[in-house]
Parts: sequence; structure tokens; C-alpha cells
Amino acid sequence: MTDQLKEITATQCSNPPADYKDLSVLMLNCTLTRSPKLSHTEGLLTVAEGIFQANGVRTEILRPVDYTIPAGLELDYTGVDRYESDDWPQIQERIDACDILIIGTSVWLGEKSSVCNRVLERMYGYTHNFNEKGQYRDYGKVGATLITGNEDGVKHCAMNILFSLSHIGYTVPPQADAGWMGEAGPGPSYMDPGSGGPENDFTNRNTTFLVWNSLHLARMLKDAGGIPAHGNQPDAWKAGCHTDFQSPEHRR
Repeated sequence: MTDQLKEITATQCSNPPADYKDLSVLMLNCTLTRSPKLSHTEGLLTVAEGIFQANGVRTEILRPVDYTIPAGLELDYTGVDRYESDDWPQIQERIDACDILIIGTSVWLGEKSSVCNRVLERMYGYTHNFNEKGQYRDYGKVGATLITGNEDGVKHCAMNILFSLSHIGYTVPPQADAGWMGEAGPGPSYMDPGSGGPENDFTNRNTTFLVWNSLHLARMLKDAGGIPAHGNQPDAWKAGCHTDFQSPEHRR
């Protein structure tokens, strides 16, 4: 081990660069399995949760499949389209209150779960509402994803989830995805005895990097008061403030 590496390990293993106790993280476990049955995705989420909690961060893991969530883009489907109830607004309140959102999902047919897709669709339905700065409502929040399964698809699912979060306003840190895939085809899942999932060094390393990069970015955004409201306010653009944009006609 080099002297430089010795110095890094001595510093990083005992001295975090900031205080994170005022931050909160919400993990949406988009498993197809309702509580209280075992969720392999939740097994990986709890690995990340342990690191967050070790640094005083408030955490919550929630399974959307336990709730009544109609499909669509309305804010609240209670009494709409013959739906008797809609639990999504209470989930959205928890999303709005957190600093870091982690989407967890299993992989089916190479894709994120249907529950995950519905969660992202319902979040998308809220994007026409703005924050107090007049930006899209999720500006200033950090997003990441954790994925499990026993077939290929971690990177494919991560691409879609992280793009979706970025598109609606989330800031995505480096190494914002991590996952575990068992042997292709039928076989043990993450939490099954002998799977090797919880002991997998690659998954544990990337999950740890994801947590810390999320913490670093959330700390910077919160301390800075979010993303500056300049050149990114829809109503200002509509009012004619195009913030240095030059149209093709201007160049002629």
C-alpha cells in the first residue's frame, strides 16, 4: 500500500467531510411483492440505509405496491375515472419532503418493474407544478437507483430510471446506480441463502459510492439553497425572458 493510499484510507474511514444529520432519504422499493413478504430489492436497499443511518441521515423505505396507485398523470384520482381512492398524494408528500430519493426495483424481462414505471409516471404528473423559485418542483433534489434480479438488465434499467429522474428535475450524482444480478436464468435471488449477494464486494462498493456521492451532492445543493433560479424558469421564458438565447432570425 502506497503512502498516499494509507493517508486516504486513514482519513476516509473515520472523518466524513461534512455533517449530514439534517438530510433525509426516501427509498421507494418498487418490488412486486407486498409487505410483509421478503423483498430481495429491499435487502439491497437496507445496505444503503445502514450507511445513511451511520451518518445520522433520516431514512424511510416504502413499498408502493402496498398502496392503491391508479395509473395515469393526474395529481389525485380519488373520485376520478371511477377510482374510489388514490394513495399517491400521500406518497408524493414524502417524496417532496426528502432530500435524496432512491428508486429500487427488480428486473423482469430486462426491464424495471411495472410498479417502478407507475411510480415514475405519477411523479411525472406533478411536474407542471413549480417550486417556490418558479423552477420545476424537483430541482435541488438528488436521485439514484438500486436494482436487483437474476437476469441481465441493471444498466438498462438504470439508464431509464436516472434519465427519468433527471428529466423531471432531479440532480444525478456520479455512480448513481448499483445493483446485483445472480446467475442468468432461474437461480437464487439476492437474499436467498448461498446467493453471494450480500457478500458481493462489487455491489457493496458501488452501493457505498452511490450513498456517499448522493450525500455529497445533497449537502452541496442544500447549502447552496438549491439550483440558482436563472435561465430555468418556465413562466419567465413564457413571459419573454429567454436569458441570452439567440434565435436564428437574430443571426441574419
